[in-house]
Amino acid sequence: MTTQLLLRYDHFDRDAFDAEAEDRAAAGLTQLQLWREGNGAHWALFDVNDTDRARAWVEKERDLGRGPSAHHLLETL
Repeated sequence: MTTQLLLRYDHFDRDAFDAEAEDRAAAGLTQLQLWREGNGAHWALFDVNDTDRARAWVEKERDLGRGPSAHHLLETL
């Protein structure tokens, strides 16, 4: 089984998202996919190699006011 992190961004800034790639990598996240929903929301899917670091990264991003509007840690079967 692998763990993945699905993020939803209601307000998305591509330049800011790209600039944070190093921080995500340090949190053990590897970007797999990025989608744009019809209403302008964006979804990002990441492979997770350390669940605790991934959770800490999401919390830090929310505390800084730039985090995703929703997140889901998922496990493949």
